[in-house]
Amino acid sequence: MSALPGAAGAAGQLRAPARWRAWEIVLWIAIWITPFAFGEQAALINEIAIFAIFALSLDLILGYAGIVSLGHAAYFGFGAYGAGLLAKYGMGDPLVGLAFGALLGAVLGFVTSPMIVRGTDLTRLMVTMGIALVLLELANKFDDLTGGADGLQGVVIGPLLGHFDFDLGARVASFYSLSVLFLVFLLLRRIVHSPFGVSLQALRDNRLRLSAIGLSINGRLAAVYTLAAALAGGAGALLAQTTGFVSLDVFEFHRSADVMLALVIGGAGWLYGGLVGAIAFKVLHDLISAITPQYWTFWIGLFLVVLMLVGRERLLRPWTWWKR
Repeated sequence: MSALPGAAGAAGQLRAPARWRAWEIVLWIAIWITPFAFGEQAALINEIAIFAIFALSLDLILGYAGIVSLGHAAYFGFGAYGAGLLAKYGMGDPLVGLAFGALLGAVLGFVTSPMIVRGTDLTRLMVTMGIALVLLELANKFDDLTGGADGLQGVVIGPLLGHFDFDLGARVASFYSLSVLFLVFLLLRRIVHSPFGVSLQALRDNRLRLSAIGLSINGRLAAVYTLAAALAGGAGALLAQTTGFVSLDVFEFHRSADVMLALVIGGAGWLYGGLVGAIAFKVLHDLISAITPQYWTFWIGLFLVVLMLVGRERLLRPWTWWKR
């Protein structure tokens, strides 16, 4: 029995954006070449890869589901402390720690999702920021466990896959983080081009329409929020493993603000926005802080003001072919 023409057409529309385009393949080849071509910048590459995973996790809820958040660092920090504590007390396998950090992020995301899926955008901003601040104070209070203001020390990470020791030059760390970034990107690419991903975008654009056809709004929001929290927790675990240190800084407001700025630069609602924004933000940070360490925030702020006044599309018009 043949499929209905309408169903076949809908399936074709879902498959069309999921096909890899030539520029995507070239971009990922260039990304994989960077640790070889710029080995002396391996630490920066590792930092960019972790930040990109964090940005992708926020883009999933902000760009695709329309959930605004100013406290996404809560899940990042929770995963970082979870992986750090696990390594400190005897389980230093990187992959186990990564999975544990992602699991903790998912659990926290699931527990807090009922507070997120209800209310207005302003309510979500306040609630998400409040969750991060509460965790920051708890981490500071239980300093016997977390190290408090001195940070969690004694994080010992074993060799990756049992053979590759983390070196001071961060070469192994950069390949490790890039590998996780690529796998996360593949996962999210599959999700956003699936019926579930399309329903999230429909939810973002018009909730009443989605509710009218009988789909669960709160269920979808809770599911995507839990997934995003898991990815943020995994990013935090990567930071703890590749640096061997966790501090209260992982819960600070600037973590959530920085990742939001990365999405402003790259554009929310398409996965490469998080990737491009993470690269641009970290490279700008590195270059400007090398020139003027005291005032780098001023210049990044000025860049963002110009970006918003001129308009991202107008400023980046010569390069916007990549979104076609």
